[in-house]
Amino acid sequence: MNGSNSHNPPLNPASADTCHKQLIIGAGFVGLGMAQALQAANIPYDQVDASDQIGGNWYHGVYETAHIISSRKVTQFTHFPMPDDYPDFPSAKHMRDYLNAFANQFDLLKSIELNCTVTYIHPIENNLWEVTLATGEQRIYKGVLLCNGHHWCKRFPQFSGEFDGTIIHSKDYKHPDQLRGKRVLVIGGGNSACDIASEAARVGAKSVLSMRDSVWFIPKAFAGIPVTDLIQGWMPEWVQRWLVSGISYLTFGKLENYGLPKPKHRILTKHPTLNNEVPYYIKHGRITPKPGVLRLEGKQVEFTDRTREEFDLIICATGFYVAYPFLPPELQRVEGSIVNCYGGSFLEDYKGLYFMAWGQARGGVGSLMAAYGPIFTRFLQLQDEINIPLGLVLKHMGQQLPTTHLSDPHRVFRQLRFVNRFFGWIVKRAHQVDACYPNFSNRPLPMRDTADFSDRGLNVASSSDQAR
Repeated sequence: MNGSNSHNPPLNPASADTCHKQLIIGAGFVGLGMAQALQAANIPYDQVDASDQIGGNWYHGVYETAHIISSRKVTQFTHFPMPDDYPDFPSAKHMRDYLNAFANQFDLLKSIELNCTVTYIHPIENNLWEVTLATGEQRIYKGVLLCNGHHWCKRFPQFSGEFDGTIIHSKDYKHPDQLRGKRVLVIGGGNSACDIASEAARVGAKSVLSMRDSVWFIPKAFAGIPVTDLIQGWMPEWVQRWLVSGISYLTFGKLENYGLPKPKHRILTKHPTLNNEVPYYIKHGRITPKPGVLRLEGKQVEFTDRTREEFDLIICATGFYVAYPFLPPELQRVEGSIVNCYGGSFLEDYKGLYFMAWGQARGGVGSLMAAYGPIFTRFLQLQDEINIPLGLVLKHMGQQLPTTHLSDPHRVFRQLRFVNRFFGWIVKRAHQVDACYPNFSNRPLPMRDTADFSDRGLNVASSSDQAR
């Protein structure tokens, strides 16, 4: 992020035209889904994205050979199905084409400003929000939807020693040619780590996969059906766990047979790793599993089991920080991988700032956004009727702050159906709570110098490496 001048640049006269609008930051899967939801509800908005194309992580973040891990059925927007000729697990190019088709179908591009970076957001008088861009331009908005994603702020492990080869993050891996003929160490146990280790098994001189903690491998499909499609909405989590455990065992057997320790966590209590290839290549001697890294020395890496291997390239598939570098410290609500907000989006002490899709769902994002978008817009309309923040309403109604960034999508669907059915009661309760706070107003915060992101420091931990 660029720093600002010590004085505030003159306010853009266009702010008078934006103070009745919402601003959507990000034009990836979530940002586009929310834009279409606001459009359908006739809620005026603008949308910005720092990239030169829409698509978010599918445009700037994934490697050429990436495919989705959840199926086409659950990843697509319910009201905009993917083409019939798409496979069950579409490629990165498929996904980029699909998101562009979605934006064209609903005429979203006209409201998107590309190459537009937000450097600072802060509340001002009259419950409005001032947004500063990298150009120095300032605009005033009624509210801001934070759809900037969580697969961009790279998390690296802390190494002991020095490595004479190359170290990159999985986000910087783009093409198998980066691995060709090289001795490759991949660190991590998530979906990106396993994909890259498998690619190195095909084209590299050596592929080693280092996992500090072992993971449960779940096949992407079973009996020809994507595993995500086998899980039904009526299933409680214990049934899902029983089903997935059985599928995993029938497909792979015991992980100990692959030289892997049994994971310390129950299946589905961490973000799942859907991958058939790593066990396959371990059995073929093309991938060597190793425990965590102890230290680096020249081209050698020593592992916690005291064995050593030589490498040319280390790829850290070690996840990302959940980060909002354009927010002042008073609005930083991230603890670890969790954003402390109610209803997935709403603060209790400020209205008009919405944290969108910061968690990790075991399933495709499109179907979740298709269900959440219309309900979120009803909440936005309710926010216009009351004086207090929606988060405060939900807190009074007994909702607790989240305790995990992971979620079961089917449970989310059930919750959304409940909210939709009883929304009239929520409106009534909101007005009752609102009457208890007749003098509420957002507390304005001053404009500050927007230091570079790397200079601010991150008091956050990594999110799990879903990567897509």
